[in-house]
Amino acid sequence: MTFSKKHSESAASGLTRETRDQAIERLYDVALDPARYETLLDLWETALQPLREQADFNSARLLDDPVISSHFTRAEEFLDRVNHAESQDQLNQALAPFEKLAAFLLDAQNNVVAANPAAGQSLGLQPGVPLSAMSVNPEDSDSILSTARSLISGKVENAAVLRVRSREKGHFVVLRLQRTVLNDGAKYILAASSEVSCPEGFSDLLRRAFGLTNAEANVVQGLVECCSVREIAEQRGRSVDTVRAQIKSILSKTETRSQVELVRLALSMMDMTQLTLNVDLSPRIVSRGYATLKECPFESLLTPDGRRLDYLCLGDRQGAPVLFLPLDYGLVRWPASAERSAEEQGLRIIVPVRSGYGASDMVDKSKDYDETLYADVLQILEVERVKTCPIISLGGDSFYSIGLANRFPERFPALIACGGVLPMTRREQYERMEKWHRFILAGSKYTPHLQPFMVKAGFYLARKIGKRGFVHAVYGNCKADVETFEDPEVFEAMVTGSEVALTDDNSAHEAFSRMLLGPQKDDWSDAVNALKDKTPVIFFNGMQDPQVPLATLEEFQRDYDWIDYRVYENAGQLVFFRYWRDVLKELKKYTLH
Repeated sequence: MTFSKKHSESAASGLTRETRDQAIERLYDVALDPARYETLLDLWETALQPLREQADFNSARLLDDPVISSHFTRAEEFLDRVNHAESQDQLNQALAPFEKLAAFLLDAQNNVVAANPAAGQSLGLQPGVPLSAMSVNPEDSDSILSTARSLISGKVENAAVLRVRSREKGHFVVLRLQRTVLNDGAKYILAASSEVSCPEGFSDLLRRAFGLTNAEANVVQGLVECCSVREIAEQRGRSVDTVRAQIKSILSKTETRSQVELVRLALSMMDMTQLTLNVDLSPRIVSRGYATLKECPFESLLTPDGRRLDYLCLGDRQGAPVLFLPLDYGLVRWPASAERSAEEQGLRIIVPVRSGYGASDMVDKSKDYDETLYADVLQILEVERVKTCPIISLGGDSFYSIGLANRFPERFPALIACGGVLPMTRREQYERMEKWHRFILAGSKYTPHLQPFMVKAGFYLARKIGKRGFVHAVYGNCKADVETFEDPEVFEAMVTGSEVALTDDNSAHEAFSRMLLGPQKDDWSDAVNALKDKTPVIFFNGMQDPQVPLATLEEFQRDYDWIDYRVYENAGQLVFFRYWRDVLKELKKYTLH
């Protein structure tokens, strides 16, 4: 892939042109194949480590480079559209992610072998027809054929972007052609266009959501379909000035600042046409293990803003309540022996499935994710008639347990953090992490604007290589965590529980990113110290933790010497799954029977 040499060196980021271009190339490699994620990780680490050392820690924001940021945006869009999951029908599966954009596949003979409904509606393409049937100008059709032949033959880089003119509407259409090889080794051209097929009911949704008039809703639809202001005016029999006045009114009603923002908002609104305004809470979903775990149905409720919110109750359904925060990997199940023990001890383990995970609806982007999470937890406890209960948290969810204890001090008599994390206030604390954790967490601190792509690609990698492969990649240098994961009961619990975060049909990458980019990336020491002499805080930590290695843990112990630390030599971040008996023993002190 050839990149512009316009910016020979990025002054803002300190990256050389060569390093930046290599990073961009790896970026598109990952967008095409998430299995190449680690090569991007290694290059990124090489590029950013010296920059992190130069940065002022408390105001660090690296790589704020519009060139590379724009490539991240494009790569993320492409990543969204390529599904790497195995399927008997690989041709149709390759187009499955293209819900709104017209997309099709060409074979080596330039025949259309697969096309999604949007391609049929807006481009006139169906499987089995030649590309010449595409509703673009004939000379543009020839250009597409020529480019496709060059891509298939490997004579040029594996992607190209063309601008062609629609024969039907007369406006320009951006078409991206990408050489792709499916599992049988056959080469195809995957083409995706800027032509958007607006679903039925879209205009009505816009009117109800933003108070638009019929005319304004139709103008938005025209902008989404890539029409210019002049083309919209001609189609509607209005003057250009009238359409511009309507757009100004639309921007005000939708609180967007530009046509680009408006179109982006409208595209995201399209997804809502698949939802009903009132959440249907049936049929109920069941968490099923495949070996020793018992079936456990998800409980569901409706939040005040109309979202579905799920949660689990493990152990004794009528027992003493305990709130369990399951880490951003969504580890909502315990090993079978631990769940049986909780039941025998009369413990009701309440596990929220946070917004954007499992069947819990995603919170609107205009709302604060963390504050919504706190409100959701409180609503679950109210439904469960819980007035007070201790909290067990995993990993970085110690941030949320501390946040809950500060907001509702009368409800939470103790916090037990397993693999607990405290505020990272020193650059060295990021440098000590194993590379996977450093890549994601330091990225949230230093390159937050690029983080959504990093997280999304990581989730796609986990889907492609499987959860066992992913856990071994993330925890590979932590012998204790790998051994813990390979315990059959732990393996079943983690794989089953994490289904709320990742399955073939579901990915919680957006929620994951919003949590990482929230206040937990900043200094929240005041929130921790506010609990001193008020709420018991007990940390169970492993000396092999890839995120909190021993040197960092010792700094936590010095900075927060009032916290009760229990440190295990033969454990890492998954310390709960190895030493849950010790956790339940400690828990007895703070549960009401």
